[in-house]
Amino acid sequence: MHAFFRFFAAGKDKPLIRDATLVKRLYKRNRVTVMTAITMGYAFSYTCRLVLSVVKKPLIDGGLFTANELGIIGSAFFYTYAMGRLTNGFLADHANVKRFFPVGLAVSALINLVMGGTSTLWLWVVLWGLNGWFQGFGSPASVVAMSHWFSNRERGRYYGIWSTAHSMGEGLTFLVTSTLVSAFGWRAGFIGPGFFCVCVAAGLYAALQDRPQTLGLPAIGDWKEDHGPSLVQPEKDLATTGRMQRMVVRMPAMWILGLACAAMSATRYAINSWGILFLQETRGYSLVQAGSILGLNTVAGIVGCTAYGFISDTFFRARRPPVTLIYGVIEVFALFVIFFTPIGNTTVLTLSFVLYGFSLSGLLAALGGLFAIDIASKRASGAAMGFIGVFSYLGAAVQERVSGYLIQHGMTVVNGVRHYDFNRAILFWIGTSIFSLVLAGSLWRVKAAD
Repeated sequence: MHAFFRFFAAGKDKPLIRDATLVKRLYKRNRVTVMTAITMGYAFSYTCRLVLSVVKKPLIDGGLFTANELGIIGSAFFYTYAMGRLTNGFLADHANVKRFFPVGLAVSALINLVMGGTSTLWLWVVLWGLNGWFQGFGSPASVVAMSHWFSNRERGRYYGIWSTAHSMGEGLTFLVTSTLVSAFGWRAGFIGPGFFCVCVAAGLYAALQDRPQTLGLPAIGDWKEDHGPSLVQPEKDLATTGRMQRMVVRMPAMWILGLACAAMSATRYAINSWGILFLQETRGYSLVQAGSILGLNTVAGIVGCTAYGFISDTFFRARRPPVTLIYGVIEVFALFVIFFTPIGNTTVLTLSFVLYGFSLSGLLAALGGLFAIDIASKRASGAAMGFIGVFSYLGAAVQERVSGYLIQHGMTVVNGVRHYDFNRAILFWIGTSIFSLVLAGSLWRVKAAD
């Protein structure tokens, strides 16, 4: 265990470089590579976590698993991912992210390769649960890297850029993986992303960097002269990182934010996990058509999260609640249109998914981490991300289990063909979005710590 922790430990500081021109050149180059690495690495990691959403109908039609069993498998991922986000968030504050992130992605990729070669229920539950744990390396490591390489006043914009990874990853899964599954069967949905993400992990290791100080660079706050009016100044306060992490857990606003994130995640992963099956069963689309519609939704998400960071930083002086409220209202409206649009109106359905993707992605950026990082100390950014992650993916896990149960019990068999009634699940999904909106609105007066 000592060797294990030593491998992941953050590197030692090197003597400070005094040449201002060299410092500027190194910062400029490494900021680009770090931002590119965490964004693309996190995007591709989604292909190893969302494939279950694409293969549900082939698995059900092939008699391998029922909707209820798929709900059990899916919830195993979210439970372990939630706990992984928490523990890995606390670890990431102390870790060398250059090693931490790539190792998690590589193990996740190997698990996908194994799952492509078996179809035993208990083994799937175990493997998919392990996958959730190692997928939990990516988000905290990315946020810690951002906090080290980008200053306070840049946070909203760059967090918005990184958040496009969610949409890019979902789009890759829904478009590319659905095509693989349609052409080569459900096993290809696991094997293809598995092989590819092993290569991505290697590239991630080559591109990522540890803290600037390990390269002889000054801390980002010193270089940018941007320490902000933080309640806790690392340069002036002797409190440890551990104390800052404990403060995260004691903040009432963080708990409310966590509950809002949990409710938002329930709806988000309901669409991600069951959206393709919904479009196939209730709207009559093929796997590729359904994947394409959801793929467009994720393209809109790239615009949505980038716009969220820009709007909140530029027009609301980095205040997140007003923009969150606007995005939340748009999302609930889009969900009503998606679920209650008459069958056959593909244009309206597609546009409503685009609107949903735009708004959901902004909410994901805010409730899923940005606001938590705002109100916590920078020295505990990984812990804040991990704490929110627990709520986020416990909400997703509960959704997966409840949705699977509701969909399974709405099933009827006519002439040997299964038909699914999504009405009760839809009411559950819309209700969680409204609940999230109410909770987020209660944080209107909460201000950032720095």
